[in-house]
Amino acid sequence: MAPVNKDINTTAPTAVAYTAKDFKSDQYVRWCPGCGDHGVLMGVQKAMAELGIAPHQTAVISGIGCSSRLIYYMGTYGFHTIHGRGAAIATGLKTARPDLSVWLASGDGDSLAIGGNHFIHAIRRNIDINIVLFNNRIYGLTKGQYSPTSPRGFVSKSSPYGTVEDPFNPAELTLGARGRFFARSFDVDMPNLVNCLKEGAKHKGAAVTEVLVNCVIFNDGAHKWLSSKEVRADKTITLEHGKRMVFGKDLNRGLVLDGLKLKAVTIGEDGYTMDDILIHDAHEQDPTLHTMLAMMDGETLPVAMGVIRDVEAPTYDEAVHAQIEEQQAKNPTRTLRELFMKSDVWEVK
Repeated sequence: MAPVNKDINTTAPTAVAYTAKDFKSDQYVRWCPGCGDHGVLMGVQKAMAELGIAPHQTAVISGIGCSSRLIYYMGTYGFHTIHGRGAAIATGLKTARPDLSVWLASGDGDSLAIGGNHFIHAIRRNIDINIVLFNNRIYGLTKGQYSPTSPRGFVSKSSPYGTVEDPFNPAELTLGARGRFFARSFDVDMPNLVNCLKEGAKHKGAAVTEVLVNCVIFNDGAHKWLSSKEVRADKTITLEHGKRMVFGKDLNRGLVLDGLKLKAVTIGEDGYTMDDILIHDAHEQDPTLHTMLAMMDGETLPVAMGVIRDVEAPTYDEAVHAQIEEQQAKNPTRTLRELFMKSDVWEVK
C-alpha cells in the first residue's frame, strides 16, 4: 500500500468558495425528462459545493443502473464499475487513499440485490464513504422488473401477477448491519436532501442517505402517497437533532412513547402538551429508538425523513493505516531485499 501524507487533510473544507457548477461535467444528462435522478444529481452537486472540498479531492463510484450514470455528470474523479460492486471499489479506494472524499451512487437494484453483500459489509466495516441510495422500487435501466424494495403484490414485467416477496426496508438493513448513519429524503425536497448529504459527508464512517426517487416511465408515482404537497406534512416527519418530533400542516402533532411503542398524538388533546413530545437525539448510541423511527410506515405513524441516526465510531480505513504504522514501527524491515537477506543466506557457485 502506498504511503499517505497524513499531514495534508484534503477532505477538510478549503478556503475556496465553490458553486454547484464547479461539480458539473460537460456531459449531456441522459436521464428521462422528469426522472427523480435529476433532483438527486442537483442535490449532490449543491452539497459538495457547500462542503467546500475541491472537485479534484472527490471521487464518485457507481455500479450499474440509471442512478449509476451520475458519475458522468460530475466534475470530479469517477469510476463506473460493474453491477453491485460499487461498494467494494469504494472501500478499496478509501482504504488506499483516505485523504479523498469518496461517494457511492447506487440504486435499490444495484446495492440491495446483486450488491447486497458488499453493501452490508461496507456498512459493518464502517468504511468512511458516503452512500447515496436511489430508491425508485424498480429496475429502470433494464426496463421495469420488480426490485428488492418493490412492495408485495407489485405488478411488473417480471411479476405480471404481482410479486409474492416482501421487500427490504433500506433503513432496517442499514441499522441491522450496525450502520452508524442513516438519513432519508425525497428527490423533490431539495433543502432536506442537501442537508442529509452534507451531514452524511461530515460523518466519519459509512453514511447511507436513502433518496425516494420517482421513475416516470416504469413506476411513476411510487412515492406520491408520501411526497405530494397535499399529504407530505401529515404523512412524514422531518427529524432534526435536538428538536422535538413534531409534524403536520399546523405542526400540532407529535411523537411520544406509549410503553415500548411510538405513538402519534395531537398536541392539546387527551392531556398531551409540547413537553410530552420526544426530542430527537441522532447521536444516541443505542439504536433501538432510531430503528423504531426508521421503520415508521406512513399509516398510523409518519415516515421519518432527515438524519435519523448519526453516531461516531472507529472507521475501517483509519484502523487499517494505524495497524500498518504499528507493525512498521515494530519491524525494521523496509524492502523486499531486506526481507530476503534477514535470515540464513547460502551462496551457490
